[in-house]
Amino acid sequence: MIELRHITAGYGGEAVLRDFSVRFSPGKITGILGRNGCGKSTLLKTAAGLLRPMSGEVLVDGRPLGDYAPKELARQIAVLPQSREVPAITVESLVMHGRFPYLGFPRKPRPEDRQAVQRAMEQAGVEALRQKALSALSGGERQKVYLAMVLAQDTPVILMDEPTTYLDINHQFELLRLIRGLGGQGRTVLCVMHDLGQALEVCDEICLVERGTLLAHDTAAAVFDSHAIDRVFGVTSEAVTDSAGQRHYLFREA
Repeated sequence: MIELRHITAGYGGEAVLRDFSVRFSPGKITGILGRNGCGKSTLLKTAAGLLRPMSGEVLVDGRPLGDYAPKELARQIAVLPQSREVPAITVESLVMHGRFPYLGFPRKPRPEDRQAVQRAMEQAGVEALRQKALSALSGGERQKVYLAMVLAQDTPVILMDEPTTYLDINHQFELLRLIRGLGGQGRTVLCVMHDLGQALEVCDEICLVERGTLLAHDTAAAVFDSHAIDRVFGVTSEAVTDSAGQRHYLFREA
């Protein structure tokens, strides 16, 4: 569980989030939605401990974020950022980076670390790529490898910043399926997302941010039915059900 209490945070003394309070529960996938510049990424960075708030506090499992040593915090929270460098290493080596919070000096992997890496690669569907150079992979393959690294980190909280950006539609579906399975494992998952339809279909809850404040935080269905998304984005929405009984969401200009 992760909770933000009366958070004001920003950059260079300029507040982006203002008196922001929200609580995210285990076993739930929460989509963070809002217009560009509203504070979505700032929310994620603050929750991860990457940005120190001007005021307020972040609690992880009931403890203030500042009480955790760096390695201890890395065993609680894993982060999948939007943009990353591509190091000159193999897939397996990158996924092993997820085990660093559990390793002592000189970072020699134990059998349980190798098993965790194997499980993560299998779960993310990248086991066949284990000896390939990261630079030789497609964007979709690389994103799945980074997700495998996050899975190998084996944390109760996972934060993702636009995980489907730049992926073709097949890789988007595959990655969303993997993300959907994380909630069933009892993890707290936060995803900043731009695709409103995907967020409503995949996420259990929606956290809607407007101009640095929390506008709505409820189940995806409740937030959709409230028309709060329509008001924030200036759109008209409609829910339709396909022949398989799956609900989809359509948006058009208001």
